[in-house]
Amino acid sequence: MFQSFTETARPEAGPPRLALLRRAMAKAGCAGWLVPRADAHQGEYVAPCDARLAWLSGFTGSAGLCAVLDDAAGVFVDGRYKVQVRAQVDPDHFTPVDFPETRPGPWLARHLPEGGVVGFDPWLFTPEQIDDLTAALPETIRLMAGPNLIDTIWADRPAPPTGPIRPWPDELAGASHAEKRTRLAEGLRKAGARAAVITLCDSLAWLLNIRGSDIPRNPVPQGFAILHDTGRVALFIDPAKLDRAARAHLGGEVMLAAPEDFGPALDALSAPVRLDRKSVPVWVVQRLDAAGVAHVWGEDPCVMPKAQKTPAEINATRSAHLRDGAAVCEFLAWFDDQPPGTLTEIDVVTRLEECRRATGQLLDISFDTIAGSGPNGALPHYRVSEASNRTLQEGDLLVLDSGGQYLDGTTDITRTLLVGHPGKAERAAFTRVLQGMIAISRLRFPKGLAGRDLDALARYPLWLADMDYGHGTGHGVGVYACVHEGPQRLSRISEVALCPGMILSNEPGYYREGAFGIRIENLIVVRQAAPVAGGDAAAQLDFETLTYVPIDRRLIVADMLSTPERDWLDRYHAACRDKIGPLLSGPARLWMDHATQPL
Repeated sequence: MFQSFTETARPEAGPPRLALLRRAMAKAGCAGWLVPRADAHQGEYVAPCDARLAWLSGFTGSAGLCAVLDDAAGVFVDGRYKVQVRAQVDPDHFTPVDFPETRPGPWLARHLPEGGVVGFDPWLFTPEQIDDLTAALPETIRLMAGPNLIDTIWADRPAPPTGPIRPWPDELAGASHAEKRTRLAEGLRKAGARAAVITLCDSLAWLLNIRGSDIPRNPVPQGFAILHDTGRVALFIDPAKLDRAARAHLGGEVMLAAPEDFGPALDALSAPVRLDRKSVPVWVVQRLDAAGVAHVWGEDPCVMPKAQKTPAEINATRSAHLRDGAAVCEFLAWFDDQPPGTLTEIDVVTRLEECRRATGQLLDISFDTIAGSGPNGALPHYRVSEASNRTLQEGDLLVLDSGGQYLDGTTDITRTLLVGHPGKAERAAFTRVLQGMIAISRLRFPKGLAGRDLDALARYPLWLADMDYGHGTGHGVGVYACVHEGPQRLSRISEVALCPGMILSNEPGYYREGAFGIRIENLIVVRQAAPVAGGDAAAQLDFETLTYVPIDRRLIVADMLSTPERDWLDRYHAACRDKIGPLLSGPARLWMDHATQPL
């Protein structure tokens, strides 16, 4: 099993660790200390050695910040984690704070009326984050960068990861790393930059056509790079990660150096150096400033090319989704044969991973499977443990969100499954969520629109019933890379224009705390839309669906759907039958034929 079920949160360990941190703060002259869920690469997932927020507070979510003062410790989490954080931290010592309703700056201002110094690790914050925080603070509160105080008190902190690096085939990438380096270097020259500093792990993986194993579930390597305007790259990475094949793949244009050589290399750069203020560590800016090397702000040059997948990448990920869809359907055929009261959430996760492993091509799961039944389904990022494991009962809904990592693609699919017979409220809510998912799937839209322009369409059916969900409608997805990939999103805060080749999730939901949850998710890819006869609008975009797994018709109130919505669902189910059916075993094929009957 890739997934384990050990409970990792330890609320009882938080208070003594908090006391140790406060003693370290007093010694350092800090009235406060900021502990983010972040590493030096600003990835969503972190290695065990960088899980400082979880070590201190017990909170294990993928986003959060703890602001520790002498008499308060606020744990800032967004809507995905408002229930989870209350279960994972000691409420007598840590106070959950709803973000973004309350932001760290105003909170610090209220809790430090006499001012003071708030410390932070410059490796773990970006210039944008610190600028935003500073702008919200009164002049009496000063931010101070310094060595990480958590590291000074974490006696058994794990060592940094040294996972091996593997070449990723050029035929899947659609371009060699030499071609990518040459193209990006030309862009630097045109912009007047001599070099760009790259700190995002998935940017390194994309640029050099390599994959790694430093981060659980994300096949990317940890390291730093400098891309020069000549097309040469200096890669700062633990040499133990590189075998002969990896070194041969990188070749002579990629100069290898140890991580400790990164600072001196920054000192020696010719100005101007391009930095991404959204992702580069503050430490890099401080180092360049100290060496007198001028920098300019600009987007990581890998971000947009990485987001706009090549035809080869899209073809590869289509294949991965068909293989993965067949595995999920094999699971669903088995699941529907199990009587209520006979399965636990762990049984579900275990069986689904077995079905994916049976493909013979599964390299990892793309994130820990979410299998939340009944009230656990109301936790959008629920992770089942031996302590929380629940038996599926008659009438339960099961939110099953999972994915696989294959050499040719990364998958992410959510289906809400029925145990026994559905309730009236559950069916109505499910149908509204489905309507939102169909709205995005059917959408045509002008070029230049961003995720914020589309997000409301998925929510409108829910809004009509005074319902909503506290997460974005969709995130970007890589190709055998990170399952959460920026900068594209379907979200009310996303300003990045959607472009052909961008892969996104389409996953509206609804969560009734203490009762049930619903989410339906397919992956989609942006493409040029076919022209409409008689139309006079400029060229438009639409979405191609990548995920083909039936949606449970027993949970649909058919009379709530419009004729176009019914037609879309029937066409989708026919496509599931045609594309996935030939890949299935006999029993699963019979299940598929039944599950995809016209509504």
